[in-house]
Amino acid sequence: MTHLLLVVIYIAFISLGLPDSMLGSAWPSMYEALDVPVSYAGIISMIIVVGTVIASLQSARLNRRLGTGLVTALSVELTAVALLGFSWSHAFWQLCLLAIPYGLGAGSVDAALNNYVAMHYASRHMSWLHCMWGTGTIIGPYVISHALLEGHTWHLGYRWIGLLQVALALLLLCSLLLWRRQKTAQRTDDAEQTMTLREIFAVPGARSILVTFFCYCAVEQTTMLWASSYMVLHNHISAEAAAGYASMFFIGITVGRALNGFLTMKRTDT
Repeated sequence: MTHLLLVVIYIAFISLGLPDSMLGSAWPSMYEALDVPVSYAGIISMIIVVGTVIASLQSARLNRRLGTGLVTALSVELTAVALLGFSWSHAFWQLCLLAIPYGLGAGSVDAALNNYVAMHYASRHMSWLHCMWGTGTIIGPYVISHALLEGHTWHLGYRWIGLLQVALALLLLCSLLLWRRQKTAQRTDDAEQTMTLREIFAVPGARSILVTFFCYCAVEQTTMLWASSYMVLHNHISAEAAAGYASMFFIGITVGRALNGFLTMKRTDT
């Protein structure tokens, strides 16, 4: 049962990665259709980030009240609704509005599952968990690229991923019994193990890790958001090809995280 639940958690992180790479991949064809400057992708991205931070800070409270399994399922469903909304949007302000539930849903899943895996599984599973996120980010650009190559707009790519997110959310809802059984078998309450922000900062090395992770995310988010636009605007590659090429970055991340999982078997976390 432990392994089956881990598979469910991996699937949830694939769903988390699916939309993360789509905005950057689709933006070269989006901004002209929306009649906005190319830099406006940063506005949508920052709204998503703010929502993610807010949801992460509320994660402990949500986990105590609802449990990790239900928080995960509802968050994926919230993200699915936002993505389907993206697929029907034809104005920039609509994307900004939908970025709010998108960020809140993504942040809740991220914080809840990271905490759960850190508490209940070995370090290698954390690496492989984020490897699953990478798997999702590889799929997103290819979906956008395929939609554009078939002569459709970016809306269809978002619609496909949104429908896939709905299916994954239903799967997660069906898995709630697994979470309850796992909780009973371990005779522990995940919520009681959730650390507050003050407790996190008190952990030796936590502040250094946060600074390091901030630097990593700066590189990751910048590349994820602007690689396709750079290839289109600077190298004059077609938007369809650039969307596909953008997935190369995520392939590298995914392979690196998969290998890192094996390294943790021989090395300590430090």
